[in-house]
Amino acid sequence: MKGKRFTEEQIIGVLKQAEQGVSPKEIARTNGITTQTFFRWKAKFSGMDVSDAKKMRSLEQENSRLKRMVADLSLDIQVLKDINSRKW
Repeated sequence: MKGKRFTEEQIIGVLKQAEQGVSPKEIARTNGITTQTFFRWKAKFSGMDVSDAKKMRSLEQENSRLKRMVADLSLDIQVLKDINSRKW
């Protein structure tokens, strides 16, 4: 079963609770997440503001788009090299 999808604002809000001294176990219970999810979020979003998290998400999306473009271009180049290497 797929779990809830939290926004960056919600995740950072949860991490701010931890900075205020609430235990990770209590945070996980009140927000309906596992402690493993909490620590994964802490590793990824620790010390960020909401604007930083949004910027990181947009950069990740742009990075994946650029990687797809490079893969497509590499495939096109390989096809052209194969066609050019044949003897007619």
